[in-house]
Amino acid sequence: MSKNSIKKNYIYNLVYQILILVLPLITTPYVSRILGADNIGIYSYTYSIATYFILFGSLGIAMYGQREIAYVRDNIEKKSRTFWEIILLRLITMSISLLIYYFLFVNRTEYQLYYKILIIEIIGNILDISWFFQGLEEFKKTVLRNTLVKIASVASIFIFVKNANDLPIYVLIMVLSVFLGNITLWFYLPKYLVKVKNINIKKHLKPTLALFIPQIAMQVYTVLDKTMIGSITGDMTEVGNYEQSQKIVRISMTVVTSLGTVVSPRIANVISNGKVEEVKKYLANSFKFVWFLGIPIVFGLIAVSSDLVPWFLGNGYEKSKMLIMIGSLLVLAIGLNNVTGVQYLIPAKKQNIYTKSVIIGAIFNFVLNMCLIPYFKANGAIVSSVLAEFTILIVQVFYVRNTIDKKMIFNSAFKYLIGGIIMFIVTLLEGIFMPSSIITTIVQVITGIIIYGIYLLIIKDEYVFIILNKLKEKIGGNK
Repeated sequence: MSKNSIKKNYIYNLVYQILILVLPLITTPYVSRILGADNIGIYSYTYSIATYFILFGSLGIAMYGQREIAYVRDNIEKKSRTFWEIILLRLITMSISLLIYYFLFVNRTEYQLYYKILIIEIIGNILDISWFFQGLEEFKKTVLRNTLVKIASVASIFIFVKNANDLPIYVLIMVLSVFLGNITLWFYLPKYLVKVKNINIKKHLKPTLALFIPQIAMQVYTVLDKTMIGSITGDMTEVGNYEQSQKIVRISMTVVTSLGTVVSPRIANVISNGKVEEVKKYLANSFKFVWFLGIPIVFGLIAVSSDLVPWFLGNGYEKSKMLIMIGSLLVLAIGLNNVTGVQYLIPAKKQNIYTKSVIIGAIFNFVLNMCLIPYFKANGAIVSSVLAEFTILIVQVFYVRNTIDKKMIFNSAFKYLIGGIIMFIVTLLEGIFMPSSIITTIVQVITGIIIYGIYLLIIKDEYVFIILNKLKEKIGGNK
């Protein structure tokens, strides 16, 4: 099988990841106003409950499956056997999880209807085989799959969600998009697989469990915060503000972390061939990439949040301004520990270190949530998440210090920091002196890009010249 270039796969995966987040963001101004912060909070809270059962049912199969397929992708028989063993294991564990969810939540009086609808979400995740194509570095297929399904879901929201009473319809549309999207990938399978015998599911159980613990811990930052805000405060408006602010932060984060999904199977393949220096080269480039994009994104989010929230989310979301400002730091924190953890520790089969770091971060996050949420509500939760992510980074860097030199991580940070600060000052002043509107936000974004780009040209940053050379090639090729 021919190997796709990392750059090409990065673009495919970036489109794939952004599509998942951007299309809902297109509906966010509409949904925020029609449903309101309280209804958004109900959806976010009940969805967080269902997510735990998806997580428990999935074990660590997604990460493990991607890695194992990457190891055997050049042997069609081993690849086929590995796929069927892993998917059958997922079917068994997810089915057990679904049964437990049904008996514990579906008959509850409060939010019963939403818990019933979310059964479709769990079934949809049973059918998820995106890990298989990611292991093969076939990212184009996942992009095509999501494009049609997600566009259909956006259209459905505008057509069928008309007032605050349509929350059940909104939840149904969201879960059906996952269900239908996962089904479509199965149509691509036949050309990648052959018939195999002697299926052995048991051998995959132990290694998936090894990745299960860190996956559980990782949900602290994306799910547990919402559950704890809702449970401790009882205020679904707080949950709604947290949910909408994180949508904005995570779309920015996706641009940085998408590289990890692409590089991870490539590094796994390189490690299996004993090419240590090549691994270090990939990691060094990944760290530099995080600083290159992460720093301007953080400063940009802080600068535009005050003007963005009023016109984008509408009334009732004033608290989202501060949540975005604090949450912007997650872009750097998660971006960096994505390199040390997802791009290196998992492919190198050092999941024990990865597990240890994430558990420490999860415990830290939980304790901080218990201390801060009662007093600061959603603001306390986001502060806890930021501190926990940086804790994970510190722990991972400590354990891999002999392989990943600290200079490799922080070498290029300073020069991008200067450019980010210059960009931040100008865009912040624009926000202060211009009225809050979509025009102001657009001006801030364009100005920020131009200033940061000029700065990179002045310091002769290699990424800028790579981009310019590619554009010249495209223009030259079209003549």
